[in-house]
Amino acid sequence: MKILVMMANGFEEIEALTVVDVARRAGIETVMASVSGDYYVDSARNVRVKADKLLKDISVEKEDMIVIPGGQGVEVLEKSSELAELLKKHRSYSGRVAAICAGPSIPGKLRLLRGIKAVCYPGYEEYLEGAQVAYDDVAVDSNFITSRGPGTALAFSYAIVGEILGYDVADKLKKDMLYKY
Repeated sequence: MKILVMMANGFEEIEALTVVDVARRAGIETVMASVSGDYYVDSARNVRVKADKLLKDISVEKEDMIVIPGGQGVEVLEKSSELAELLKKHRSYSGRVAAICAGPSIPGKLRLLRGIKAVCYPGYEEYLEGAQVAYDDVAVDSNFITSRGPGTALAFSYAIVGEILGYDVADKLKKDMLYKY
């Protein structure tokens, strides 16, 4: 079981890297996958990160989780036909997907959120086609985890850990990291 964080130029640093940090602290194999042909990915604020793998070189197992961070990188991610096909295939067997900020618009536009409770960054609700739009910080429903934006990145990351390893593990991690919310 591994987490695959999809990376594209313009990604929101706190949303992508908080997931990587928290998941790795929990002992979950976490792979940063670049959707371009380059290992180096620049964030929205020009923080350069070296991805672990290229999207074309990864394999996704049924028990894996695909994570879609928000930011301007969403525009790049949604143009990736390889990512779109991967998401459709992964959801065909109820594979886990987590998306934050503008990220939920990608499975939304692919109509993968139909009937699912989902949240997103304000103004992106129209792209959650068929979803039961909510306004919580984090929504967990049918192997989907969605979250609102940068300020909810830690809560989003703990939900990911909770869904994979159990909420007792996530709660211990919250305590160890001094998270009080």
